[in-house]
Amino acid sequence: MKVKIAELNQYDIPGLIDLSASVGWDYDEYEVRTLLESGRVFGHKNAAGRIVSSSAIIPYDTKLASIGMVIVHEEFRGLGLAMEAVQKCAESINGDMSLMLIATKEGKSLYEKMGFKTVDFISKFLCDDFIPVHLQDHDGVFIEDFNQSDFAKLVNLDGAAFGDKRSVFLRNRISQSKQCLVVKNNNGEIIGYGLSIQGPVNLILGPIAAPDLDTAALIVEKLALHHKGKLRIDVPVGRKDFMPYLERSGFVKTNTPPVMMKNSAAMPQRNNTLYAIASQAFG
Repeated sequence: MKVKIAELNQYDIPGLIDLSASVGWDYDEYEVRTLLESGRVFGHKNAAGRIVSSSAIIPYDTKLASIGMVIVHEEFRGLGLAMEAVQKCAESINGDMSLMLIATKEGKSLYEKMGFKTVDFISKFLCDDFIPVHLQDHDGVFIEDFNQSDFAKLVNLDGAAFGDKRSVFLRNRISQSKQCLVVKNNNGEIIGYGLSIQGPVNLILGPIAAPDLDTAALIVEKLALHHKGKLRIDVPVGRKDFMPYLERSGFVKTNTPPVMMKNSAAMPQRNNTLYAIASQAFG
């Protein structure tokens, strides 16, 4: 089976959606577009021009890049396409950057062969029916819709929570979001924020950054409250304080995939305010 690797673009969005659906993943046009606008996507096409593999890389502002959407069509597995596509991603950025990805069970051994090491885990939570805990706004905390004038401060806040600034990605993700909320204190300073992204199956909650558990829970409540449908949130495994609240609200933990890094022996330095990640593709 003759295949050729290439960088993919907006004209390949329908083919990438079809590839995603072939393995039971639910990437839609908006998610793929955010990947393309925030980073680069490589993949193999067969002789008929059909996309049979993909891998995306999203370089952040200084020292970190995230790899996601690593897919190989079932009929084309065992040919080394995933390794070649991921390698192409790695070669497309500054060699000093650390690479991060969240692995599937099937992909973990491949990434280990490529030099990635497990440094952490993510807990994936799904919810069919959200149960509001009726949290009240607490003193000195105000939640409001994001305003463009807040962007620079939001990037700084997210950078401290995540471990690297990611201004291009956040601009695109906020444009894609159903809701973007910011939390301010009495002085009008931004101390937290949260996004919701409407996917084909789930409303995805994240990233969420907050100074404490109550504020993080309040953000979840505001994002989820009027949504009629399924929810998803991906939480760093160290957030043991946050998980009981999610379970009381109707979320069920379904999976704990590994976070893997290359060119770094540990996660980027974070300030313990990250309660939910953006997604498994974006970290």
